[in-house]
Formats: sequence, structure tokens, C-alpha cells
Amino acid sequence: MKRNREFGVTSTAASGADVSTLRELNSISIVRAMRGQPPATVTELATRTGLSRPGTDVVVRGLVTDGWVKVVEPDGSSVGRPARRYRFNADAGHVLGVDVGGHKILVLLADLEGSVVHSHRLPVQPDADPAARLQAVDTAITQCLAAAGMRPDQVWAVTVGVTGPVDATGRTTLFTPLPGWASVSPAEHLAVRFSCPILVENDCKLAAVAERWKGAAQDADDIVYLLAGMRTGAGLILDGTLRRGHGGAAGEIGALKAVRWDSAPSHIENCPGVPDDIHPDDKAAWVFTQARLGDRDAKTALRRYVKDLAVGTAALVLTLDPQVVVLGGGYSRSADLIIDPLAHELGRLCLRVPEIRASSLGADSVALGALRVALDQIDAQLFTDGMPAPLTASS
Repeated sequence: MKRNREFGVTSTAASGADVSTLRELNSISIVRAMRGQPPATVTELATRTGLSRPGTDVVVRGLVTDGWVKVVEPDGSSVGRPARRYRFNADAGHVLGVDVGGHKILVLLADLEGSVVHSHRLPVQPDADPAARLQAVDTAITQCLAAAGMRPDQVWAVTVGVTGPVDATGRTTLFTPLPGWASVSPAEHLAVRFSCPILVENDCKLAAVAERWKGAAQDADDIVYLLAGMRTGAGLILDGTLRRGHGGAAGEIGALKAVRWDSAPSHIENCPGVPDDIHPDDKAAWVFTQARLGDRDAKTALRRYVKDLAVGTAALVLTLDPQVVVLGGGYSRSADLIIDPLAHELGRLCLRVPEIRASSLGADSVALGALRVALDQIDAQLFTDGMPAPLTASS
């Protein structure tokens, strides 16, 4: 055994293949140490990774050549010759998060550190057939990429969020409220344009991921995300890991009629006194507004809604004992009217009531969760299969 001075590790006197493997491992270690961090010197990177300074310098120079790392030029504020600093090139690749909802298509484009560089939203009719909805998806993606000046081959991973449990084929074969959508394969449709991995996931599950990543539950590892709106659903994170279940239907407790999630929104939608000229999509906002003003019918409708919402929520809380319940969905905009009554109902039904927090991400949560899942896919590939030189904008 002898010390390999370039790479700062102990190994047998090596063949070229051994040296190549060591360089690859150290490249991965350095990239991990740089992502999401401010620019660093070679000395700082060597300290973070435990590699020798000369070995770190060699690897960093190679990463600069390959396009993974950029040199940060001095700003002139330092006296004397400053040490050269380096940062991870987050623009080396990009990911897409797509939320295919009942009323809208939302596309987010992000760099490799998860910073959103462009977004595009298109309305879609709730009764749109699969062809029309897929056309809206294509248009939204095209316009998002065009506005960012990017091509499909510069996207490294795509995740699509859909309504309904997603099976192993990427379809919503068990059920979905989107007309005809059970027969659609979003991954196969987008594969015509993208050669990168294309993932499909349930919208509630993606929203749960987003709330833990950038939202109201960043400090928690055990989370129930509660979708509260014209549709009720849940996404589950346990021990920091999204739980899909064997067939992708984890959290679909609303399928059990006894928990009353299916009928819960009807209390809001059928509240007495709602003016006839109000659009159906605006009924809930009217009810919440009237409840704040003390209207008796609106307060009764809200109380009945929360009681029904609490039944399924209590079942999840008793089963999973989460640290946090995140209230998301359209009704979360009126969380001030829901959280305290919900906590009160859970206190009657549960052994322990977790903290209930309002979503801080709103309507972007599904697409943001899709970005996080796409980034995780890239990490799994890079840190398992190695790090080829990234495709640059001029390639």
C-alpha cells in the first residue's frame, strides 16, 4: 500500500483505471462540497473534503475544463493577490417541473441548484379531453423554454405532477378526476421531445416534497401534507422520505367513504345564500369571506367542512404520528379560519395533535416538488454513474 499524493487517499500501486476511478470519486466529492455553497478556494475545498490540497487543485482544474465549475474573478476589494475562488456551475444543466392540474398547466425551469430561472402558466378547461390537455402541456413547455432561450436537449430531467395515484407505468389507472386521463402516459408523450429521464408523480406527493424542501415543513422529517380545496388528498413523508406505497396509492385515504373526504367540499360549495351569479370557482372565497364577517350560514358550512376534513386527517395522524400537518390546496389561503378548528377536532379524535401549519408555497407547490424530484434523479445518476462533461449552451 502507498499514499497517492495527488488524490489524498491510500491505495495499492495503481493501474490507469484505478487512478481514473479515484479522480472520478474525488470529483464527485468536490462537487458535493460546492453545490449550494458560496465560492471557495482550493484550500477551503480540501478542508471540506479531506483531500490533499494538491490533489484538490488538480481535480478542480479538471472540473473547470469539463464545465462543472467556474472561476470567480476577484472584485478588486482585496489588498494584494487574492486566492482564486471557484463555484459550482449550476447552469451546467436544467430541470423541468410540470404541474398538470384541472384548471392550469404550470411549468417551472430550474438550474442544478434548484433556483427557478423561468416559469410559465397556461389556463386549461376542467373538462378538456386528453388531447387538449396534452397540447396545453406542450405549449406551456415550449413557451417556457423559448423565453429562457433553451433547447429540450439542455434539460436533464423532467417530472410531471398529475392528479390521482400514479402506478408503475406512470399512468393514473386507479382513478383521476381529469377526463380520460387514465389512458394517458405523460412520460411517453414527452419522450418524443426529451431524451432525458421523465418521471411522473401524484400532485399531493409532490406538494409534500416541496413543503419539506422550500416550504412550511423544512424542519420536519415526518409530514402529512393535506390538500384542502374542491378536492381533498394527502401526501406522506416519513423519516424524510416520500412514501408512495406498493402501487403508488399511499395517502389516498379519501377512497374510504367513511372518512367523508369526498363529500367534505360540498359543505362549502352548497352553502345557503351564495349569490346565483358567482362563478363556481369563486364560491369558496365568498363563503370564507362571509364567515369572517360572521355570517351564520357560512360559519356553519365551514364548521361542517372542518369536521369532515378532520376524520381522514385523524386517521392519518393516528397511523403515522407526524411532526407536522401542512394545510395546502386552494382553501389554505383561508388557513386562519381552518387551522384552529381542525386542531380542536383532532384533539377530540387523536392521542396527540401535531402542529398544523399553512402551506407557504401555494399554487406553486406541485411544480416545485416536481423540480426537487427531478434534481434527485440527476443526483442519483451523477453520483452513481459518474460525471461526464455537461452539455454546454453552445454544444
